[in-house]
Amino acid sequence: MLWLLRRALRKLRTLAVEHLTIATRGSRLALWQANHVQSLLCALHPELSVSLLTIKTKGDIIQDVPLSRVGGKGLFVKEIEEALLEGKADIAVHSIKDVPMVLPKELLLGCIPERAEADDLFLSFRYQHFADLPKGARIGTSSLRRQSQLLAQRKDLTIVSLRGNVDTRMRKLEQGDFDALILAACGVRRLGLCAPYMESLPHSVVLPAVGQGALGIECRHDRYDVLCLLAELEDSEARVRVTAERSFLARLDGGCQVPIAAHAKLKDNGTIELAGLVGEVDGSRVIAATLADEPENAEAVGTQLAEQLLKSGASEILEKLYSVR
Repeated sequence: MLWLLRRALRKLRTLAVEHLTIATRGSRLALWQANHVQSLLCALHPELSVSLLTIKTKGDIIQDVPLSRVGGKGLFVKEIEEALLEGKADIAVHSIKDVPMVLPKELLLGCIPERAEADDLFLSFRYQHFADLPKGARIGTSSLRRQSQLLAQRKDLTIVSLRGNVDTRMRKLEQGDFDALILAACGVRRLGLCAPYMESLPHSVVLPAVGQGALGIECRHDRYDVLCLLAELEDSEARVRVTAERSFLARLDGGCQVPIAAHAKLKDNGTIELAGLVGEVDGSRVIAATLADEPENAEAVGTQLAEQLLKSGASEILEKLYSVR
């Protein structure tokens, strides 16, 4: 009987949606992500027609100002969410780290697929390892999170704000504008890019951004037909880990352009362990801690760890940062 119900449900899903429009940013990485989701859906439903709607966001348009100075949350999603609300697209594919903690009331993260690696990657044409960098080496990054942690390790480094897509950053590295870049490993791998020297940085050096390596598929609450399709791509482990990390960030009222980092993992004993930190932009002070609990308490783990850091001094760091901004 159960297999008959499953067969009937699959048929209902197939009949419910004949065409799907995916809203996405236009960068090569964003298009890779959207095409990846498209291929997953079409593999499950060969009869499904899927097209992409490319949208420019505020974060894409403003390229001459560091992201931390642009201000606001949702720099890479607002215009895409408007397309969902206006019915121009059925779903949107985002990098989770770009998605604000609070979504429009009509929208939700309907699916979090299997997560890729979350590490940050050291890339260089001159130096084999991060530890090999000479005094005063120029490191390119647009992330205050990375800047804070790198300077905490090496105060002598020169951090240079770097905007542009991954291809542009790699070209500047090859031209010798920088001694090294720090990029999300998942983005580099997805685009098949490489440098003579690449090294995944341990979390003791650079803890990843909240949701790094994970994709989020956003849609309307009332699109039950779409939600049925997305349920087939949902990865429960990725959902639990991302829930803990985003809960941590939400309690800190942070965004992707603040020196906040968090990474959750499921342990062999079945618990979820969350590591989190808040740092001064100049790396002079970094407050970090870890907390573990049962996976069903993922959201509470994030909130509790954030509370712990706030009481340990993170509140002072964040208040100072927000007042300056």
